[in-house]
Amino acid sequence: MKNSAKYLKIVEWSEDDQVFIGQCPGVIGPCCHGESEIEVYKELCTIVDEWLEITRNENKELPPPTIGKGIAKQIVAFA
Repeated sequence: MKNSAKYLKIVEWSEDDQVFIGQCPGVIGPCCHGESEIEVYKELCTIVDEWLEITRNENKELPPPTIGKGIAKQIVAFA
């Protein structure tokens, strides 16, 4: 399993921009966008993988994992 699999990734539609926007809370804010939800998710995964690799190469501490923390349930509770 890649380290990036430990982090929640969100792709959501932006009414203002009329595109899908991807982000990974706790790792990187909105960082990619496009017309295809799937393509944005793929790009987001690549960005998170690269960001984590850079962080490790710079001997910096990785942010705490966000999966398994009930974040998805918290998001649903707000809906």
